[in-house]
This record gives sequence, C-alpha cells and structure tokens, in this order.
Amino acid sequence: MKISELMKILNNHVPFHQAESWDNVGLLIGNDNLDITGILTTLDCTDDVVNQAIELNTNTIIAHHPLIFKGVKRIVEDGYGSIIRKLIQNNINLIALHTNLDVHPEGVNRMLAHQLGLENISMINTNSSYYYKVQTFIPKNYVEIFKDSLNELGLAKEGNYEYCFFESEGKGQFKPVGDASPYIGKLDSIEYVDEIKLEFMIKSNELEIAKRAILDNHPYETPVFDFIKMNKESEYGLGIIGQLNKTMTLDEFSEYAKKQLNIPSVRYTGQHDSPIKKVAIIGGSGIGFEYKASQLGADVFVTGDIKHHDALDAKIQNVNLLDINHYSEYVMKEGLKELLAKWLFKYENQFPIYASEINTDPFKYK
Repeated sequence: MKISELMKILNNHVPFHQAESWDNVGLLIGNDNLDITGILTTLDCTDDVVNQAIELNTNTIIAHHPLIFKGVKRIVEDGYGSIIRKLIQNNINLIALHTNLDVHPEGVNRMLAHQLGLENISMINTNSSYYYKVQTFIPKNYVEIFKDSLNELGLAKEGNYEYCFFESEGKGQFKPVGDASPYIGKLDSIEYVDEIKLEFMIKSNELEIAKRAILDNHPYETPVFDFIKMNKESEYGLGIIGQLNKTMTLDEFSEYAKKQLNIPSVRYTGQHDSPIKKVAIIGGSGIGFEYKASQLGADVFVTGDIKHHDALDAKIQNVNLLDINHYSEYVMKEGLKELLAKWLFKYENQFPIYASEINTDPFKYK
C-alpha cells in the first residue's frame, strides 16, 4: 500500500477540509509513492518518537499535533529542524490529523469520553456543512463512458458506496453555427439527440475537480451543467456531552478523571461538593465553549490549558471547570490505532500499526 492510497482513505474517514482554517493537516513530510512498512500513532512527533519509528522499521508516523505549524524558517540541525532532517534522511512520512480528528464523531473527544465512561453521548457543536448537487446532460450512448470517467476520479461517492448517479431520459436539441465543431450534428442544422440528465452529489472540496472532469470528459464542445449548493447538518462537530453512570461530587469526579485518564494532576474551579452527572468535554484547549456546555445542562466542562482569568470568570458564573491539561489527548494514540485497524482492514497483512508509548508531555509534576 502506498502513501497516496492511505491519504485517500484518511481523507474519506477524517476529511482534511474539516480541519480549522488555521490548522496544518495532511501529509506534512513524505512521498506519495512510497510503500508503507508500518504506521506509528503519536500525540506529538518528537525526536524520541522518530527514533522509535526507525527501530520498528516503520516509515509512517501519524501525529495529532502538527510538527510544522507556526512556520518553519530554517531546517538546520537544531530544534524542530533536527527532527525534520531525521524524518527526511530516513524516508519517514509524517501525517497530521489534528482538528479534523477533534471534530470526528469517533475522534479525540469521543476517546476521552470513553475513558471517562460517559453514556448517552451527543455533540456540543454540530458542524453545518454544504455540498453540491451536480446535473449535466449526456448523449445516451455516451453516458456509461462518462460515468466511468467520474468514478475513476472518486466522484459520485457516498460513504462506502460508489457510482451514485441518477438518470432521467429526455430529448435535447441544438443548432451548431459559425465556427462550431460539433460532436453530433451538422452546421446550421437543428439536431435532436436522445440525452440522459445525469445527477450526482459531490463534497464541497470536490467542486473544482468535478468542473474539470465534466469539461475534460463531456463529448459536447460546450457542455451544459449546473452546481446547486445545498446545506446539511454534518455528522462532525466539536465537543462531547454525556452522562456518568452515577452522580459524584466535583471533588470525587476530579479524582475519578485523574485516575481514568492516568494523568499526574488535575485542577478544578467550583464548589467541591457540586453534584456532577452530566459532563461536557473538549480535549486540548476548549475554553470558549464552557457556557454553551452549561446551557446544554453540563454540570462540569472538561478541557485543558485553562487560564487564570477564564477560570475566575467561570467560577463567578457558577460554571464548574476541570482542567485535565493538554497532554490528556494522548488517548488518541490507542484510539487512532483502533480506527486505523478498522479503516485499513484490507491491508492488515501488509504492515503493522503501532501506538507509541512514549510520553511527550513537556511538563514535570511535583
């Protein structure tokens, strides 16, 4: 299996366009044509992680946090440059699945919710997405060739289904004039053609591909086609809200979360004896959504990187916060390994998939 095929599968399950505009996801370092010898999942791509990949003879690392993010100006034997150089020197591909994995229905927040044993799970913020309904008109005897061309480009696909078209028959007419070079018919003569109105759906990021595909593969010199923009509620969204199987105090829940996530420390704001049953989670840095979570009935909002003033504001507003620090997202290593095993089951005998056990938390705790 080549990297290019892996990228198509990842884009199908964790679409890169679902990432935030400021993010940097996808293949950051590598070669589309390389055969995969193994995959290593990690939260951060550090020097130790690269060394582990080399020891495992694994030439593909999938990290949650992008290594190339703030703008690398130099690639020298220092800092991030030394990691990038080592990746390139050892032909190791680096892929980032960041905010697109955060909003995935089985992504990082769902993984955290699973660790905390939450039930009756739903999303805090469901994304609104748009797609296009495409319609064009094809001579009846050319329609199968045209559909094959679109299918080869990955268009007209919904989930695990390919070749998703709708056809309706009709009769088209046109009169070639001037310098026209018609595929069918003669100059200055009205031509009647048995045509198929072909309809199919494309994702928002496939618009330019579909336009080019129609222009390149349609038999008519001037094809007629329409793109109709349509909106729908996406299955993707940020944050999880769910219920514990029993009510705890805020103090008890804090200890419980620390144990379940196997992290060295947590901190919270709120009354220690506040009853906690409904829990909202956004891994990483989720401050800004705590009040919406409260409006949805959450008894506590769980996230990381909470700043002093945000904690103070929440306390004044009687909104309970639990800071599980940013590194708690490490749960994605095993979680992503399991997802990859499911998505890549056809290739299970070609290469192994590992979850790195290396702790990349930059902090030490007393």
